[in-house]
Amino acid sequence: MKIFRILFFLILSVSGFQIYAQNAPYVHHTERGRDAEDTLNFQHFFRQGTFFGHARYYFMATDNEGILSDYYANAFGMGIGYETGNFKNFQIGISGYFIYNLGSSDLAAKDPYAKQSSRYEIGLFDIENPNNHSDLDRLEDLYLKYNFKKSNLKFGKQHIKTPFINPQDGRMRPTLVDGLILSLNDIKNTNIEAGYLFSVSPRSTVKWYDIGESIGVYPSGLNPNGTKSSYKGKIRSDYILYLGLSRKIAKTHKIEVWDMLVENVFHNTLLQYTGDIKTGKNQKLLLGAQFIANQAVNNGGNENQSETYMNKDAQSYTFGSRIGYAKENLGQLTFNYNRITSHGRYLMPREWGRDPFFTFMPRERNEGFGDVHAFNMVASKYFEKKRMKADLSYGRFYLPSVSNVNLNKYGMPSYWQLNADVKYIASGFLKGFEFELLYVYKGQLNSDFHQSDYVMNKVDMSLFNLLVNYHF
Repeated sequence: MKIFRILFFLILSVSGFQIYAQNAPYVHHTERGRDAEDTLNFQHFFRQGTFFGHARYYFMATDNEGILSDYYANAFGMGIGYETGNFKNFQIGISGYFIYNLGSSDLAAKDPYAKQSSRYEIGLFDIENPNNHSDLDRLEDLYLKYNFKKSNLKFGKQHIKTPFINPQDGRMRPTLVDGLILSLNDIKNTNIEAGYLFSVSPRSTVKWYDIGESIGVYPSGLNPNGTKSSYKGKIRSDYILYLGLSRKIAKTHKIEVWDMLVENVFHNTLLQYTGDIKTGKNQKLLLGAQFIANQAVNNGGNENQSETYMNKDAQSYTFGSRIGYAKENLGQLTFNYNRITSHGRYLMPREWGRDPFFTFMPRERNEGFGDVHAFNMVASKYFEKKRMKADLSYGRFYLPSVSNVNLNKYGMPSYWQLNADVKYIASGFLKGFEFELLYVYKGQLNSDFHQSDYVMNKVDMSLFNLLVNYHF
């Protein structure tokens, strides 16, 4: 809890920072007079800031098939943060968070048949130390921000949300980054974001890592030749550069272009269109299209190809599409498709974020695979009077055979998935509380395997999630 105590001390210190002569009597700020000059001093800069907090409870349980091991976990966390007022267009922000394991199964214990341990529950805590139940604190935000018109320049530790690097907020705390990010919002209907990042704190960890060091914190699967990947701690990369442009066209149509370079490792480009066409009173047709190119840079992170993240000259391409229908007071239904070509594996460090595909469904990914056909449909409805949102989704994901290690990095069989998700936002006396219940089932689509390690935590399993959030 050392980091959290330091954070708390800093917040209290800066919010009450004053300099007095040694013999001057103490006077509380509420006893002081206010005049125009007070708004120009450093003290006012801190007093006009905002404190915020977030408490979260998460219960998760996995029910695996037959005799394979099951797991459960109860996690509770709380964090506080502070952002100063605006002084000469500058602001400072700081926040931290701690997590406790309130009671869980042995998340490090391996199943005697599949030789695997917990896949999902361990992500609520520290995946690098499954037996750590209490010392789970992290400095999250620590930044200096300069505001100009509707835009800003932000330097330091901060939250980020892009197609490739994003919070992936499906556990206790999100993925965070450290760097310099420029957000331009002064051009009508256009948003531009550019970033230079030099460290990452992935979800399910409590540390900050250099860019190359962060690749391999999560399980790394197999090399294309079938040997166990061993690139953890061996990737040379000092920074990430990215540029994103989003532009609205005719109010209901949006074009996005994102380009990201991971120094010495790989280069990604995304082109995406989303929009809708009005088809009647309070109803519309939903449309979407996406293309991603994923290509190695230099030797993919390491000259030794048995210890690299992406083989030299490796490349992959994905194509996505969406069509749907939405009507006010009825909800919306979308049909989505994604194709990863057979050129190679689509690779994107899972430590940094979730898949940007239209077919993405919480609790599984298609990163690490090539020659994939993915289909899903998602039905959503918001019950305004009850402040409740319900989502029901079903997908079928056709992957290469588990024996085709060249295109199947994690030994994942083809599967179908069903998600049922209900969220409730409280009001009145309980304002600030949010409740969510998510049920996931994944079943196998073929039987080209017999080993239990291709089943456990992957298919023929149920996953239960109960979340309670309180923002203050």
